[in-house]
Amino acid sequence: MSFKQLGQAALIVAVLASCGKNRVQVTENGLKYQIHEDAGDARKAKIGDILTMHLTLMNSKDSVLRDTHKEGAPFQMLLQVPPFKGSYEEGLTKLGKGDSAVFYVSADSLFARAMQSFPPGVQKGTDIGIAVKLLNVQSEDEFKKTQAADFEKQKGVDAKIIQDYISKNGLTGKVQKTEGGVYYVVTQPGSGPTPNRGDAVSVHYTGKLLDGKVFDSSRTNPQAGGKPAQFQVGVGMVIPGWEEGVMKMHKGEKTTLIIPSTLAYGPRGNQGIPPNSVLLFDIELIDIQKGQPGMAPGMPQPGR
Repeated sequence: MSFKQLGQAALIVAVLASCGKNRVQVTENGLKYQIHEDAGDARKAKIGDILTMHLTLMNSKDSVLRDTHKEGAPFQMLLQVPPFKGSYEEGLTKLGKGDSAVFYVSADSLFARAMQSFPPGVQKGTDIGIAVKLLNVQSEDEFKKTQAADFEKQKGVDAKIIQDYISKNGLTGKVQKTEGGVYYVVTQPGSGPTPNRGDAVSVHYTGKLLDGKVFDSSRTNPQAGGKPAQFQVGVGMVIPGWEEGVMKMHKGEKTTLIIPSTLAYGPRGNQGIPPNSVLLFDIELIDIQKGQPGMAPGMPQPGR
């Protein structure tokens, strides 16, 4: 087995040489693992807990496949019953807050069950190294309370950021606000109707960070082929800030939405979007199609 450079992984901050902490051990179910840090008194994770952790995935040649340190936010998961013998979920029950370890999991078991082919850089018959630094262990109730407290705190932070942006860009008096907290500026009025919950809409959009950096646009997105985005409003197909903002718009209208992070991608962020980012969306509401009886939930009718 390789992984000779695991001590260089970003997750592993120290190599503890004493007491055999770094020796590879094997559970009864065949999971191979190394404990690198052991906080001792911290309660160990159990099935049903919510875990917050950083992880680094490496193939058998020590190439990094994924590193949450570089993604801007740690990984969170509900610890469930191990799906197969030798899965790393079993190993997580050996860790408490502050602990770190590396688990060696069969690539065949990890990927073959869910994917028709292996990811690039992964070969059949090899092991995947999963280096874990466990940042927190919470029950479901503890997790929900922490989320609620963080949400309220972030709402205040977002409000200050948005007010500063409005003042700096001369938007005072031009900005309106929805009941849920989305700010918007109508840049081109529309004379058509507004969409209701369940209606299908077609929109062109450009999403930007507050510094003006564009992270997505329906006009340039190769997957969209320059066509308008189509979705059903009011059924959770898009972020809450879009739901609120678009349902205020008239057909033919162009509007800039200023969406707090709590109504966007929150502390997790998204591709090209850092955690807790207030977002700008320039949106043009091109078409509205009223919801029809028998329309499947979440399945919009084609836009025009």
